Amino acid sequence: MTTATDRYRQRLLRVLDHIDAHLDDDLDVATLAGVAAFSRFHFHRQFTACFGLPVQRYIQLARLKRASFQLAFREQQPITAIALDAGYDAPEAFARAFRKRLGQTPSAFRADPAWQPWLTALQPLSDARTQHMTPFDIADVTIVDFPETTILALPHHGDPATIGATIQRFIAWRRAARLPPASSATFNIFHSDPLTTAAADYRIDIAVATDRAIDLTGTGMHAATIPAGRCARLRITGSGDNLEPAASWLYGVWLPASGEELRDYPFFCQRVSFFPDVPEREAVTDLFVPLA
Repeated sequence: MTTATDRYRQRLLRVLDHIDAHLDDDLDVATLAGVAAFSRFHFHRQFTACFGLPVQRYIQLARLKRASFQLAFREQQPITAIALDAGYDAPEAFARAFRKRLGQTPSAFRADPAWQPWLTALQPLSDARTQHMTPFDIADVTIVDFPETTILALPHHGDPATIGATIQRFIAWRRAARLPPASSATFNIFHSDPLTTAAADYRIDIAVATDRAIDLTGTGMHAATIPAGRCARLRITGSGDNLEPAASWLYGVWLPASGEELRDYPFFCQRVSFFPDVPEREAVTDLFVPLA
């Protein structure tokens, strides 16, 4: 039974969805209050009380997050164009805002991102999005027969906070190898649980599916295979930055209730569509738990 509190939060969550889907629009208070069906005279206080930061700061952080992804992972996009996408008429104003919030100028971030300060700066945005997440349901999980898949993988071994640098290396290699996401699926193989593993020991593979024979000498890449077999699949639509709540639900709620046993292969995911190529609310990630 839906409570009054649930209905109230759902109205505010509509605002987050609207912001994320309309980052390029003029997101004035009257419009956003209308999305929630609240009075514009009280909306600021309601939003801040629910999500822990003012609405204009949320919008700025969402735009700067998209800009930081474009700077780090889409090197073909000019900084001036990224500044305009972020809502700034001049690169200088964008540079000042970017440095104030994220600690580096856009050009410095593009050349050598400082990922730990970046995570800290964007934590309020992540907190706002996750504290009121819709819980998962048993019906959201499907059992699929996953096909044997040959992959080329780049390992990341170390602090999860620095994985952005590994992703940059992977994207640069992938572009040079001409294996675009549209034709070559993207996978993450989770060899460690970040909740129980020391940061220095954390391991994950960032991988692309391909049957092509490619010389990997000097790249740090290695060839591997995701074996065929039954898997439980949970689709996540929206931000894929933090998959731990979904993973914890799969292992702590779904698995005990399912009666299934696990197979000796790591938890993994497929990145079906990516932010910033699509709005973050439209990004799709499929989580797979290998079953016996």
